[in-house]
Amino acid sequence: MSADSDYASPAVRKLREDLALALRAAAHHGLSEGVCNHFSVLLPGAQDRYLINPRGLHWSEIGPDDVVLIDVHGEVLAGRHRVEPTALFIHGAVHRLTGHAVVLHCHMPYATALTLTAERALDPTLSQNAMRYMNRIAVDAVYNGLALDDAEGERIARAMAGKDIAFLANHGVIVAGACIAHAYDDLYYLERASLHQVIAQSTGRPLVPVDARLAAHVAAQIQGEREQSDLFFEALRRMLPPPCG
Repeated sequence: MSADSDYASPAVRKLREDLALALRAAAHHGLSEGVCNHFSVLLPGAQDRYLINPRGLHWSEIGPDDVVLIDVHGEVLAGRHRVEPTALFIHGAVHRLTGHAVVLHCHMPYATALTLTAERALDPTLSQNAMRYMNRIAVDAVYNGLALDDAEGERIARAMAGKDIAFLANHGVIVAGACIAHAYDDLYYLERASLHQVIAQSTGRPLVPVDARLAAHVAAQIQGEREQSDLFFEALRRMLPPPCG
């Protein structure tokens, strides 16, 4: 089957719709940054081809027909737009080396603020929202400039070390997952948890974490029942229809 046929298939059309929705939702929630950053998802049954947002469009204006199909080497296979260079190197490497189907990368404000601190990341023993990330967070503690070659993309992917949340020092975050709805839910609540931590730290008062075993228990509770994630994504679908044209 050709790339154009794949791109037009019902299954891939649904993925394009969901990826475009996640991008519009991120813009709606203040997680986007200009026309930069990128969300991607592997094609069903493929490890070498994935869908990604185009270069030059604000996330609020992206519809399913704007999403681009590329391979892990960055070649555009279908779609009407170009792809931003760092997207090719980061997403190609993370998909290829970690096996994650969905990779969401952005510079959302509060989570990125935590990458500038000595700890580099969220503390998953603080708020209830943060506890869902217990034992899921990797920290890439070395900022190495823009990801404009395979080596840097692969370095970032290896830093994830089997985790699905990565805080990239002085840079931003990566949230990975098996499906778009769940990954977006994790991205949204990661920013909420980071917001709560930054506000709490700004008071100058001592923080009060919970026991790590309790945080792990809460994480297991949330991961064990993801209907809320699906319902949230469907609510976003009702709230944020595709742009006209």
